[in-house]
This record gives sequence, C-alpha cells and structure tokens, in this order.
Amino acid sequence: MSIRPQLTSTPITADLLRGALDLERTEHGLLPHRLPARARAQNADVQLAMAEAQPSGVRLVLRTRATVVELDTLPTKRAYVGAPPRPDGVYDLLVDGRLADRAVVAGGNVMTIDMATGSAEVRPGPVGTLRFSGLSAESKDVEIWLPHNEHTELVALRSDAPVGPVPLRDRTVWLHHGSSISHGSDAASPTTTWPALAAALGGVELVNLGFAGSALLDPFTARALRDTPADRISVKVGINLVNTDAMRLRAFTPAVHGFLDTVREGHPTTPLLVVSPILCPIHEHTPGPSAPDPSALSAGKLYFRAAGDPAETAAGKLTLSIIRDELARIVGQRAAEDPNLYHLDGRELYGEADADELPLPDALHPDAVTHRRIGERFAKLAFHPGGPLGGA
Repeated sequence: MSIRPQLTSTPITADLLRGALDLERTEHGLLPHRLPARARAQNADVQLAMAEAQPSGVRLVLRTRATVVELDTLPTKRAYVGAPPRPDGVYDLLVDGRLADRAVVAGGNVMTIDMATGSAEVRPGPVGTLRFSGLSAESKDVEIWLPHNEHTELVALRSDAPVGPVPLRDRTVWLHHGSSISHGSDAASPTTTWPALAAALGGVELVNLGFAGSALLDPFTARALRDTPADRISVKVGINLVNTDAMRLRAFTPAVHGFLDTVREGHPTTPLLVVSPILCPIHEHTPGPSAPDPSALSAGKLYFRAAGDPAETAAGKLTLSIIRDELARIVGQRAAEDPNLYHLDGRELYGEADADELPLPDALHPDAVTHRRIGERFAKLAFHPGGPLGGA
C-alpha cells in the first residue's frame, strides 16, 4: 500500500516567478500581469486587458529536492460561439532546463466570446490542481511554465520538500514585444512559442510582452519596456496595426519614432532589434481590418480575410509591405546616431517559401511547426556571435 507523501504549502511570492511585471491579489490568489498597474489603468481595451493577463512566458522557478509538486490554479478558458472547442491550456514542467512533463488543469471559469457581436460572458468554475510527481530527490531547478494563452490565477503551491527561489546569476535578460504571434497563438505549449524556443536556443532569460491583437505602439507599453530591466530588447510590430486598421501612414511614422524614443529613455545603449512582420499573404498588399470569414465560421472553422481595399493605400492605409518599407527606412535613419539599433525583415523568419510549405491555418497565425521554425531562425539570426542581440 503506497503512502501519499505529506505536502507543505509555500506562499507564492514574486521571487518565485519570472516573466511577470506585476502580481495582482485576487479573491482566489495571485494573478500575474505582463503590464504594470499604471499601464493597465491607462488601458480601456478589453482585448489588451485579456492578452496581458494571459501569462505567456511567465513561469514559477524553484530550487528544491521535492519529488512531488502541486499547484492549485483557477484558469479562465475561452470559447468562441460557432467555433470548435479550444484545448485546455498546457503547463510545461522543466527540470534543470529540460522538458520533463506536461499537464492541464480541468475546470475553471469559461469566457464565451461572440466574435460577431464582440460580446463576452463568463461562467464561474472551480479551482483545479496540477500535480507533478516522481521527480528526482536530488537538488534541482524546477520551472512550471503557465499556459501562454489562458488567464491563470495562482492559488496555492505545495511540495514534499522545501522550495526556494533560483538566483538569476549572470543570465542575459531578453525583453521582447510583439503581437499574437509573439504571444504564442496556436503554439502547442508555453515553452514552444517561438520566443520561448528562441530564448532557450539563445541561452537568454525571456520576458515576453507579446500581446495578442495589441501590438499597437501604445505609449504605456513603450514605458513598460523602458522601465523593465533588460540586456537585449526586440520589438516586432506591424500586423496588428493592419488588422485592426488602427492608423494611417501619417500617424505610423511618428508613432514608431515616439515608441523607440521612449524605450531608449530607459535603455540608451541596450541592443535593440526592430522586427518587421512575417509574411501574411492576405495583408501583404491589402489593408485591414481583418474579419472572420462567415462561411468558415458557419462550417465551424476560424479563418480570416482582409476586409480593406488595396486602392485605399493611396489615402495612407497600411499594408504589411508598406510597414516593412517604412520600418527599414526609420531604423536606417535612426541607426546613424544609434549604433545599437538594428532591423530584421520578418520575412527572414517566415517568407514566401515557408508560406507555400506551411501556410497559416487561419490566414493570420502560424501553427506549432511554424512557431518552431520561426524560433530557430530568430535564434540563429539574432543571438549568434556578431548578431544584433549576440554576445549573450
């Protein structure tokens, strides 16, 4: 007869978490945020509020001899009217840097979203328990990566041996900002989003400020980047400005300059890489907004189309090709006085040949295989010795 080991609770504190910029005390526990409270107070957009509270890149990092670790969480899962059910968010367990296990938490709240009307309704649900057992009794570093795409409140942490924080030591911190692709849309798990893969290959410590639908050059996001300690920084912008139809070329150029100016206030000489959009055929030469394809929705699938008119570019509407050209020009102009500013054409991460081989399943977001390809290419292009973010 097996005896269940006695588990001891450990308070979840900021020194056990990485990748979050703030922790909010909730009714149930702690909610990690990827934007600070001041930025959240200046935001009135529901999409960004949902995205920044999804803990992409956020993980518990523990040093312990425990053979059993349990984590109680309250997830908020998303469901879309007319679309197939979404899979539960995945938790990745790393032991001394290597993937050791994966698990999901059943139950939790459910947010049902109607994309046709923009309405959302939340049905409350119970707290769930994540349990990892059979771990070595040796001293080790344990990381529990939270689901990159699922709002997750941390309720309780238990183990059969004491746990403590892991010193950051001399790890190079890479701070990245981008859209849903950087957030991890359609990646298989939190450690297989392209930024997490690139960070592992580059040997750097990731802080991921990729916000689904919300890489819109917001000044409060620039200030969050400015105020976050980092040794390397990258900013990937473009697709959300097109698919939300948020601004015209006249506003885009000074907004990019202002965003970079703000980041440079806090990081005047830090290597800073500006990445233009990966290839997205529907918006290469056709402006936004993006819209769900009604015929696909009626068939239970999610597929996007470009709802703009190419003729509207004459009035300043943005396409991805226009944005790429302008970002290259802006970075070239600024680099004359900023030798640590660099540019990367996003099509080097995913271009025409890739789109033929691995088309975007919903016309906007890469799948799990493509996330890996993008992550491997980014690591090779950015983090290699002599690369823009190299020397890590």
